[in-house]
Amino acid sequence: MAEVQAKLQALSEDYQKLQQELQVAVQSRQKLQAQRTENVGVQKEFDRLKEGESIYKLVGPVLLKQDKVEAEGTVKGRLEFIGKEVERTEQQIKEVQEKIEKKKTEIIQIQSSAQAAAAAAPSQVAAKG
Repeated sequence: MAEVQAKLQALSEDYQKLQQELQVAVQSRQKLQAQRTENVGVQKEFDRLKEGESIYKLVGPVLLKQDKVEAEGTVKGRLEFIGKEVERTEQQIKEVQEKIEKKKTEIIQIQSSAQAAAAAAPSQVAAKG
């Protein structure tokens, strides 16, 4: 019985680690989505600019004038990078969720086996007595 308890304890710890890993991945995805939203907003602002209007980039405490083509290219590159990172994070979340389900199933099976063994034990003792 102690062996079963030790195995359940180990599985429970693994399950908790996977839950934490999932939480970190979900937070990462949320951060990326916020960055995507911000960059899409910047891209829309570029579309509203009239010919000849200036774009400034904040570098530390200083605003530097920036070429529109360069600024648009930078934002486009960021959006592509963020998109790839979101896809990678989504895949990571999916994999962790699958691992969590496997651990959960494993825990349930061991608990069921332990309960069945515990239920059978009293009847064996009564039969011997």
